Amino acid sequence: MAETPLDSIPSIFQDLRTSFNSGKTKSIAWRKRQIEQLYKMCDEQKEAFASAAHADFHRPSAETFLYDCGVIRNECNHTLNHIDEWTRDEYRSDSLAYATMDKYVHPEPYGICLIIGAWNYPFLLTLSPLIGALAAGNCAIIKPSELASNSATIIAQMVERYLDPSCIRVVLGAVDQTQALLKGDINHVFYTGSTMVGKIVMRAAAEKMIPVVLECGGKCPVYIADDANIEVTAKRIAWGKGINCGQTCLAPDYILCSKTTESRLIPEIVQAWQSFYTDNPINSDSYCRIVNERHFERVNKLIDTTKVVYGGQTDAKQNYIAPTIMTNVNGTDKVMQEEIFGPLLPIITVNNELEATEFINSRPKPLALYIFTSNKSLAQKIINSTSSGSTCVNDVILQVAPQCLPFGGVGESGLGNYHGKYSFDTFSHKRSVAFSPTWSEFLVSKRNPPYDQKQIASLESLVQVRRNWLSLPRLSSWVWPFSASTTASGTKDDK
Repeated sequence: MAETPLDSIPSIFQDLRTSFNSGKTKSIAWRKRQIEQLYKMCDEQKEAFASAAHADFHRPSAETFLYDCGVIRNECNHTLNHIDEWTRDEYRSDSLAYATMDKYVHPEPYGICLIIGAWNYPFLLTLSPLIGALAAGNCAIIKPSELASNSATIIAQMVERYLDPSCIRVVLGAVDQTQALLKGDINHVFYTGSTMVGKIVMRAAAEKMIPVVLECGGKCPVYIADDANIEVTAKRIAWGKGINCGQTCLAPDYILCSKTTESRLIPEIVQAWQSFYTDNPINSDSYCRIVNERHFERVNKLIDTTKVVYGGQTDAKQNYIAPTIMTNVNGTDKVMQEEIFGPLLPIITVNNELEATEFINSRPKPLALYIFTSNKSLAQKIINSTSSGSTCVNDVILQVAPQCLPFGGVGESGLGNYHGKYSFDTFSHKRSVAFSPTWSEFLVSKRNPPYDQKQIASLESLVQVRRNWLSLPRLSSWVWPFSASTTASGTKDDK
């Protein structure tokens, strides 16, 4: 991977600022064109993307096709289907005191957005946020993760080929380049990665007083009630832990269940893994590898061989760790002190959902919480008693798929969210706009000094918001010609 020279970064910012100030990105037609091109890139180059990810960490092509390129294309189409609606000004109604005013919320782009991607889903976690940034009318600098160097290189090549280089640039490199970008002329930061680095990014954003989104991670717990369908539960957990070799921020991190459920669950998970990857996953084309030696050593040190009941095999030369189940685990074990981000599945036994809830609440809020039960009331009880970035009942990871739902963390698992309309909102400043007509002076002038008791009482009554009163319609739209002057965040001839 050829790193971007540090001395070229200031000129990149200068070029992007010039493009943004020209108003080019505010055109709705330009935004649509870029998103269409992004769709085309992920369709035409999916084989190249898959080859790069396979070279980086033996990732199966199917996982790049489905979970990167396929999801990005769906996000592009969803955005193109709704961008005209999203970019319209949102008119507001209010009380009598302000009924003469034309009031609306105008979504406008921030300017230059820095998107710092992650290596584990190298295309999805870099290009999916870009869709929202483009839809909102921003320029963007993309910084892919250097840990997946082949994927980062192909992103740089294809973004330059398919997208507008005067408004969208890719910077390759490691810590030095990231630090230079964070010090540059940026207006928004979107970061995906570890909580530790997320705190560094947030401090840098705070120095500039700019908005930041942090998509981090954490230990996502799974509670399995005794009434759960064990066969289905096992298959779904085995899938969620196995894809990408467990290197998924939403992967089930550990299981909470009763001893009875544990004894029924383990054989089913083992059977599912064997059906997915055979008895020897190291020879399976469908099984990924740990991304590099450092992460291999980190995950390998989390394995307590005295508690392994299935798996545990490793091969340092290939960064291979087999799908592994550990039992008799407690909260003080090493495997429970950090996000695993690998194919280890520890099981902690609890007597009931109350003990499970207490354990979950004793730890930092997770990015996701998974509940398996046939009792919807029980699931709702656990949801109401805990906090997490998202929750999925009777499946794992699936909650990230619908574009109508926001994806993001809470507490140490992240800040902010995106996907669908939430991506557009994340990359848009919601600007309040109010037009006050001069003909309403007979009403507005009542605020002017000098004050007297009658005047104060009259004003208090006029501006008071009363409960159970309907908002008044826009009177200005009946009598004021300026009310229809602006209808969207782009110009009318852009449509």
